[in-house]
Amino acid sequence: MMLLEGKNLSKRYRRSGQQTDALNGVDFTLAEGEILGIAGMSGSGKSTLLKIVSGLEKADSGELLFKGQPLPQKRTKDHYRAMQMIFQDAPSSFHPRRSIASSIRETVTALRGRQAQPDMEALSELVGLTPDLADRLPGALSGGQCQRFAIARAVAVKPEILLCDEITSALDVSTQAVILQLITRICRTGNMSALFVSHDLAVLSCVCDRIMIMNEGRVVEEGATRKIIEAPQEDYTRKLLSCVLEISNERDNA
Repeated sequence: MMLLEGKNLSKRYRRSGQQTDALNGVDFTLAEGEILGIAGMSGSGKSTLLKIVSGLEKADSGELLFKGQPLPQKRTKDHYRAMQMIFQDAPSSFHPRRSIASSIRETVTALRGRQAQPDMEALSELVGLTPDLADRLPGALSGGQCQRFAIARAVAVKPEILLCDEITSALDVSTQAVILQLITRICRTGNMSALFVSHDLAVLSCVCDRIMIMNEGRVVEEGATRKIIEAPQEDYTRKLLSCVLEISNERDNA
């Protein structure tokens, strides 16, 4: 089933008398149980697209459809429950003076009602952490631990789509691998979909079924992950891949 569709989405920003087309006629689809990667360099429009899907930004034109129905700018609780955002800076996404467990409970009760109480032991186990860590403040945890609890918080409200915005970019390589394995396992076992934004095609190749390449607010290439990685059609895509290879060589020679 087609879960989410974007049709001719456009977004223009005006700053200091200058206009920038962040999105220019973007179309995309996301099927049930699919992980779609969105790649591009800084300023390509990938994060703007994710913010429009989440409701954090409003498109100037175009249409978003969720299960075939128009998705309004003013979202309901059901919409927010169905699509959960996971941010790049996980520690700052939690209240600094509340325990991780308290923040997760607050999110769950706000979106699913006071009768819904998260099982913190089960959630901690799901993301590979011990329950006692959930009783700490976010500042007492590492970035990777906070990111895993951010994933637990999103999953706790039982969403249909995870919106992942550069969620591994601030983490070391070993922690990145843990997060990617976690997202893959959660989506596969729970038949959950995900939009996964990253500038790193190596990251996307580990987790995504399909990849969409964006440049200057447009989709320039799209296809199955293996096709994009092994036989890119666009020079821009090949440039993104060459950046990944250069970084990989630098690590090998370090």
